[in-house]
Amino acid sequence: MKAGTRASDVSAGDWDRLVADLRQWLEGLDPPSVTRIAGETEDPFRVLVATLLSLRTRDPVTDLAASRLFEVAPTPEALAALPLEVLMDRIRPVNFYRTKAIRLKGLAERLVREFGGRVPADLDVLLSFPGVGRKTANLVLAEGFAGPGLCVDTHVHRITNRLGWIRTRTPDQTEQALRERLPAGLWRPINPLLVRFGQEVCRPQSPWCSRCPLADRCRRVGVTRSR
Repeated sequence: MKAGTRASDVSAGDWDRLVADLRQWLEGLDPPSVTRIAGETEDPFRVLVATLLSLRTRDPVTDLAASRLFEVAPTPEALAALPLEVLMDRIRPVNFYRTKAIRLKGLAERLVREFGGRVPADLDVLLSFPGVGRKTANLVLAEGFAGPGLCVDTHVHRITNRLGWIRTRTPDQTEQALRERLPAGLWRPINPLLVRFGQEVCRPQSPWCSRCPLADRCRRVGVTRSR
């Protein structure tokens, strides 16, 4: 597909090629922390906790906090019983660790009380937990249950619009647009691929267009300065 192609002309094959090229280019790089935890544990509870810890927090800090927390609270029952002060200390220094600790404890208590200590594989139910937005809920469905979750964070929103393949103003609008245009088989991998790509190359400010493997098909929408 040539740069300048309209969003309406993007085909399923274009999306397939995009994902294939990103997989090849990112081979050997560590996946985002939540994706790595999901691959190691296959535990929806740990995926949910790690996702909440990761909000507005860099991956190395998330990794450390999640590891320290799971040492003493690997299950909802253990987390519900953990004193709040201990919980705060275990997840420090993630951003907003006090608020996150309160929400995590409340989440664990509700999981034990209402769901038998199991994370529900239901988008609407997940959204009913304080602090769980569409990004988090979809990531839990995708990474924790290998289900039909389409997680749109700031990287997915920015890059798909920068490519010119969709035209939306908010991540929620991007999710809806991608649900209509992105082949369902690519819903799960699109997030970790674009997150890592956004961290390494397609950054918010001054992206590395000179070494971008997608340069031949990118319209560079909104890019005023690049490297």
